[in-house]
Amino acid sequence: MSHDRDEFGNYVDTGHDGPGPRLMGADTLIGDHVHNLKNEHLGTVKEIMLDMQTGHIAYVVMASGGVLGIGEKLFAVPFEALSLDTANHRMTLNIDKERIEQAPGFDKNHWPDMANQTWATELHNYYGTSAATSGPSHLDQSSR
Repeated sequence: MSHDRDEFGNYVDTGHDGPGPRLMGADTLIGDHVHNLKNEHLGTVKEIMLDMQTGHIAYVVMASGGVLGIGEKLFAVPFEALSLDTANHRMTLNIDKERIEQAPGFDKNHWPDMANQTWATELHNYYGTSAATSGPSHLDQSSR
């Protein structure tokens, strides 16, 4: 069964059963920009990590810096720290650019053990989020 999508990849409600306008295919977010509230570019969405026990998105892996993927640094950002800016087709992260540049990161060849509870707690503390996710309800937000 195929579903209609708009030009941004969002599922479109065409009046039949199936995904509505608040659901998106994960692949439509890959490559999206991440900006802060000052409209500064922080990075690009590289991957979306699913918590297979809860079925929720745990982290968005954001890439920053480098040229054509060379020398870029990766950051795992708790999904609840991000909001979807549908007007600008991007994600928003409420953090200063200097703080993200100092955030715990990793390179593409040395990913952290994201299932490690100590790592997760430190990451959530850094971003001021809760290690217990509240689900995808924050996707209902429009641009801030």
